Amino acid sequence: MQDTRALALTFEVSGLPPVKTEALSIFAAGHRQATRVRALLQAACAAAQHTGWTPLAGPVEVDLTMRCPPGHRTSDASSLLGGVCAVLQDKKRVANIGLAHLGVLVDVALYANDRQIRRLSYVEESAEDFSYQVRVAAVPAGV
Repeated sequence: MQDTRALALTFEVSGLPPVKTEALSIFAAGHRQATRVRALLQAACAAAQHTGWTPLAGPVEVDLTMRCPPGHRTSDASSLLGGVCAVLQDKKRVANIGLAHLGVLVDVALYANDRQIRRLSYVEESAEDFSYQVRVAAVPAGV
């Protein structure tokens, strides 16, 4: 029987991505990144439901395309990628901080954990308003 799971998922999010810049978990209730975390989880959830996505267990690549007005960059690429990747992985490992405030979004995961990432890319494009595109894809084994 042929495996019919999607091997790549791409989706758009309005606004700014969550930024991972401190030791405090971006999943903590009331964190200053909470709105961004929720927006990313909602967009990922909608895209996953639309395509029938199941979390990848093997190697993955994550691509982030940031769109922002010229001269209005909000953070460095590594902090942006860190925030996006933290949100898109399985959150069961951070359950010690309490995630009930996320409701059903706590179960949104596009892959198990960051150890699966074999490729990362960041591209910045000029735009009138802040938005970003995320692509998560399976990478052939051995990469």
